[in-house]
Amino acid sequence: VEMASVRVELNTITYGAAVSACGKGGQWDQALRLLVEMASAHVEMDTITYNAAISACEKGGKWDQALMLLLDMASAHVNINTITHNAAISACEKGGEWDKALRLLLEMASAHVEMNTITYSSAVSACEKGGQW
Repeated sequence: VEMASVRVELNTITYGAAVSACGKGGQWDQALRLLVEMASAHVEMDTITYNAAISACEKGGKWDQALMLLLDMASAHVNINTITHNAAISACEKGGEWDKALRLLLEMASAHVEMNTITYSSAVSACEKGGQW
């Protein structure tokens, strides 16, 4: 659904909600299309919107897309937080990319981003699935 065709104010919050709904519905590709639409409409993409898109990619098994979004966030100077990293680590875990999950864990440590139970659990699970346990 193209957001402009619906009579809703197009802003970061409405787009973020739509991206989140796409993720919950297993529509990672539609979530990414909405990000492109946001950029075209010059709507600011914030941490919450990116987190929703990374989570959508994680649910869709698209770890590579999740990591690209993480890079986009850094390039755009959007705050990358614990939730962001957890979603990206989980995407790597689901994709069998244990080494990338551990790299993200190290990046969190060097950037002084708080780690929590979800962070460690996803990283350990990634290693276990990759036979690195």
